Amino acid sequence: MIEFDRFTLENGLRVIVHRDTSTPLAAINILYDVGARDEDSAKTGFAHLFEHLMFEGSVNIPSYDAPLQMAGGENNAFTNNDITNYYLTLPAANIETGFWLESDRMLKLDFSEEKLAVQKNVVIEEYKQNYLNNPYGDAWLLLRPLAYKTHPYRWPTIGKEISHIENTSLDEVKNFFFNHYLPNNAVMVVSGNVKTEEIKELSEKWFGEIPQRNVPERNLPKEHIQTESRFLEVERDVPYDALYKVWHVCKRNDVDFYAFDLISDILGRGSSSRLFRRLVKEKQIFSSIDAYVSGDLDEGLFVVSGKLVKGVKLADADAAVSEELEKIKQELVAVEELQKVKNKVESTLVFAEMSILEKAMELAYFELMGDAGLMNRETEKYSAVTAEQIQQQAKEVFKEANCSTLYYKVKKS
Repeated sequence: MIEFDRFTLENGLRVIVHRDTSTPLAAINILYDVGARDEDSAKTGFAHLFEHLMFEGSVNIPSYDAPLQMAGGENNAFTNNDITNYYLTLPAANIETGFWLESDRMLKLDFSEEKLAVQKNVVIEEYKQNYLNNPYGDAWLLLRPLAYKTHPYRWPTIGKEISHIENTSLDEVKNFFFNHYLPNNAVMVVSGNVKTEEIKELSEKWFGEIPQRNVPERNLPKEHIQTESRFLEVERDVPYDALYKVWHVCKRNDVDFYAFDLISDILGRGSSSRLFRRLVKEKQIFSSIDAYVSGDLDEGLFVVSGKLVKGVKLADADAAVSEELEKIKQELVAVEELQKVKNKVESTLVFAEMSILEKAMELAYFELMGDAGLMNRETEKYSAVTAEQIQQQAKEVFKEANCSTLYYKVKKS
């Protein structure tokens, strides 16, 4: 059970405090309710570019990293299609340094053409290195628009194309900041060897005077139900053929998510999972294979992907995956197998609770989903899933009409 206190500043900033006296450290996690799904379809990659810009210095602090390092801290951030998340850890005795740094860049960044140009180049090089010049790197550049036709999940966080980043203007950057980086569009979690009253005082001191602003109304187009299978085949300069299959599933905070997450573990978590055991070890069709649920805030995807053994045809590998999915649709999962994956999930959740940073991130995310306290009920929700629910959800989702398939083939010489 993760205990915490919660309060909200007058400007709308939600603050959660979790006290952990077992460590001399503290973590500050600030989650902004903005991600790639909030971008214009003609100007994608914006949220990710902005993540980089947030480290370029703010109106009163020209360098973010230097003072944090002097205080014994470290930091990082990530962006996905739903959120942008900034986090730092440092000795609890120096926690005010973290408040000073985070509040100043929430107040106002130090915008300049020079800094924007630097970070554009950084992101463009990342795009080229990780997505265009990396084996299998463009798989999700292909898969997302195959699976999504209307929802903004149809582009990845990095953006649709390099030109969208290249053509970003300073005015567009400023507008994005003032529309989304607001106290009333954020959740701050402080976890570690701290006291709630101390955090209240620091929050008021450093964040209380940052003005709230209107958050643009989020009115995203809902993805239409997929009614026919979709297929794409490409050739790339890669060592092995690869298979990618995705099916539309529910949102992260839907009750059915837990069944799908367990199905993904049954099929593709570790060397004892069904797909690995049968298609890698026994039949030697794949050299590696995984299954997972994207867990997005809007309707997400169930993913199966794997690299083939040389000489195996993609159609045969595809059929082998379908055969395993058919089994989970037609036969109830054995009690022992279901309990085994539930135990793995529980151990993962317990292990995550050992880290103050992990706890801070999770509390912020669950608060965004509606209530940080939901974090404490995750284990029981997984435990409540039955074999019958597993079978029912598998039958509803693993339909050919709900599936998008990518054959990623070795380029012929």
